Amino acid sequence: MQSILRVVAALVLGLAVGALWWRIDPSPARDRAATAPVPAPAYPAIAAAEEFGEHSPFALLAQQASPGVVNVHTSRTLQRSVLPGNPLQDLFREFFGGRGRSAPGIPGRGELEVPSLGSGFVISEDGEIVTNNHVVENMDKIRVIFADGSESPAEIVGRDPKTDLALIRATAERDYHALPLGDSDAILPGDWVVAIGNPFGLDHTVTVGIVSAKGRELGLGPYDDFIQTDAAINPGNSGGPLLDARGRVIGINTAINAQANTIGFAVPMNLAKEILPQLRSHGSVTRGWLGVGLQPISPELADALALGSRDGALVAEVVPGSPAAEAGLERGDVIVRYGSRSVAQPRDLSRAVATTAIGEKVEVEVVRDGGRETLVVRVGQQQDPAQQQARASGAGAQVFGLELRDLSARESSEFRLVPDVGGAAIAGVAPGSAAERAGLRVGDVILEIDREPVSSAADASRRLGQVGDRALLLVFRERVTYFTVLRRP
Repeated sequence: MQSILRVVAALVLGLAVGALWWRIDPSPARDRAATAPVPAPAYPAIAAAEEFGEHSPFALLAQQASPGVVNVHTSRTLQRSVLPGNPLQDLFREFFGGRGRSAPGIPGRGELEVPSLGSGFVISEDGEIVTNNHVVENMDKIRVIFADGSESPAEIVGRDPKTDLALIRATAERDYHALPLGDSDAILPGDWVVAIGNPFGLDHTVTVGIVSAKGRELGLGPYDDFIQTDAAINPGNSGGPLLDARGRVIGINTAINAQANTIGFAVPMNLAKEILPQLRSHGSVTRGWLGVGLQPISPELADALALGSRDGALVAEVVPGSPAAEAGLERGDVIVRYGSRSVAQPRDLSRAVATTAIGEKVEVEVVRDGGRETLVVRVGQQQDPAQQQARASGAGAQVFGLELRDLSARESSEFRLVPDVGGAAIAGVAPGSAAERAGLRVGDVILEIDREPVSSAADASRRLGQVGDRALLLVFRERVTYFTVLRRP
């Protein structure tokens, strides 16, 4: 025990002497060690943060960009006709918190206001704002909230469901902070990106990540060309900007993978740039049309068709009487060039044709029977299938400003909540028409006209053409039914 105490005492004495020597040692080597510069940080991000001061570049970027980002608050009013004791009424009360106004003396009937949230960003000094179509579609009220807490009503300028983009305009008299628009084609996987938005109502939330991939197809349509990012995107971020490291918008946050934490998707800004002028001037997008069915070229198809590579779009179908048919395109052709643009896969051609002016003549190069041919096609106008069917549904519906279509098989299955549903779906409502004044909207389903069931779009149009000054309609909307009166203009 005494030996252990002697060892400890010796150590304590040694440390004390060493400390005293250090305090009185005048050695230049000691002074140099005390004043030597701290080595530079090993990580570039830390070095960049020091260069900017106590805040990171991301913090400065968010501070500069946030005034141009808005929270989009929308709502729509539904008419309820749920009977007391119906389970749907309890569902509405639980989901929407019981908000709404009941009709006097009629329990379970009245108006129900359904709110929704999204994001957007300012692109012009007069208050133009880009957001997602699904954020504002079929909404009665739109208001935007800025980073400083101020608000403004907003109105829809134009919408494009096929790319899920919309252009709205804030109407308040104020200074608007427009964000610079970047080049989404120039970014690369691994580049830093910043997302700002309104996830779950948490306004002006900033998240940071990288570009995970480009050119993602999600099966949403022929214009799929999404930027994938691991920056956190959640419900409410829809329509908000995806910014590059210099604060330029390179994407519009649009979709998420619900089964993952950090897989989000944004519409490329360059695609938005192509359609925004049409939304601004016409309110919708008119696209070019060839009239071909396309498919990608698999290794097996490339081998069977004796192709040198898998580049190109394989023509699987040619619509009779279409611009493609008139130009001489045939099934089995591989389109490898459209005008000055090379075609590596079908989406390249779809996007190029969509942005071509109607009536313009374009040279199309195809691989056919081992050789190459150049054909000249005059681009036609793309027609929406629902609109084509609506025009064929007859003049009766058009008198009231309605475009009607038959229900799809999927819709018919979903609407089994209503017994013996047939009906005619509303594909379009003309602004200022009798249908709009009656509160009808795209997506509504007309179940009855003057208390008689409707079997199809053609049936509804025929009967609307025969009514007198007004018609009593039973309408199905958002899982509930209600009556409205349609008056002849």
